[in-house]
Amino acid sequence: MRHKRAIPNRGFRVADQIQRDLAELIRELKDPRIKMPTISAVEVTPDYAHAKVFFSVLIGDPKETEEALNEAAGFLRNGLFKRLQIHTVPTLHFHFDRTTERAAEMNSLISRANAMRAVDEVAGEEPND
Repeated sequence: MRHKRAIPNRGFRVADQIQRDLAELIRELKDPRIKMPTISAVEVTPDYAHAKVFFSVLIGDPKETEEALNEAAGFLRNGLFKRLQIHTVPTLHFHFDRTTERAAEMNSLISRANAMRAVDEVAGEEPND
């Protein structure tokens, strides 16, 4: 007996649907540690057993939020089970996404470097008679 052929991009579509559904489900959580997280990405393993959920926060402590979301993972998974039409709903693992944090740090470093270069150029352009 042959297995059904894999549906192209199914993993990406499932991850995308999980991302959208989780955004709604998280809003329903009553935990005060979870302020306003934004789900930035979801990576699902090929067997759909696990999903890494990356999030960022505008307010609140990222560590505290990560802890609270991982504690609520079972509840959120149950909510996904009711919404998704897939056989296996993955176990959720929440991770704080440092991408925006790193981008802000890089922008700050670039701005500082440009400011230093401008100061050096102004100092170098003065006449040396």
